[in-house]
Amino acid sequence: MRFHRYVALGDSQTEGMNDLDAHGGIRGWADRFAAYVAEESPGLLYANLAVRGFRTARIRQTQLEAALALQPDLASVMAGANDVLGAFDLTATITDLETMYTELRAVGATVIGCTFPDPGSTFSIARHLTPRVRELNAAIREAAGRHDVVLVDFEAYPAVNDPRWWSHDRLHLNTAGHTRLATAFADVLGVRPDPSWRDPLPPLSPRAWWRGRAEDAHWVARFWVPWLVRHLRGRSTGDNRVPKRPALAPVEALAPLDPWSITPPPAPGRPGAG
Repeated sequence: MRFHRYVALGDSQTEGMNDLDAHGGIRGWADRFAAYVAEESPGLLYANLAVRGFRTARIRQTQLEAALALQPDLASVMAGANDVLGAFDLTATITDLETMYTELRAVGATVIGCTFPDPGSTFSIARHLTPRVRELNAAIREAAGRHDVVLVDFEAYPAVNDPRWWSHDRLHLNTAGHTRLATAFADVLGVRPDPSWRDPLPPLSPRAWWRGRAEDAHWVARFWVPWLVRHLRGRSTGDNRVPKRPALAPVEALAPLDPWSITPPPAPGRPGAG
């Protein structure tokens, strides 16, 4: 299967948060996946439009039109994880996802998407999110089937819940997790068959799992409360940010940009990003 133009849409996971490279930039699973695709498709051009903190509606509103303009023949859409954390409207979320699937498929792109692992399986505080994640995953499976989207069904593989895939904030993948995620996408798409990502890692001792009340309390104070404050203020970690790779360029020529770069502040009288 040969591809020429790959465009990634999504939020922080697709942007590549917590997967730092040697230059202080960020890679992430999509960068790594692009490199795998390029092994079978030399000369592949790649753009990454993902911005951290974006919910599905904002991804559709700010990334879809730009993606279509790049005329991709391969596109990845990872969206919905941020939706389940706050006020959750399943119908609105899946409608936005289906819109992206439909319009990307209409320009001839192969679209690859995914379901999400259950955060409550290894993190007791997140168990209240389990029903939302399961509902979203079921809806994603149905939508992917209707639109002939290649689906990586992460919920079906418990290995994805292993804490060794995840960074200290329990929200973002670490380098090992991003690498295995890229392997999963390449495996399911068939460009680099390697089912090893489904295999569980060696067993952990009970102490290695995140189960202590003290650790949970520390996580709430350090990560959950700041997120909640931003949410109540209608703000996002993606405000005033631009995609790290907004234009198509050869995979081998792309050097990661400074992950903390932001757009210039808006001129007086102009509203800033939402």
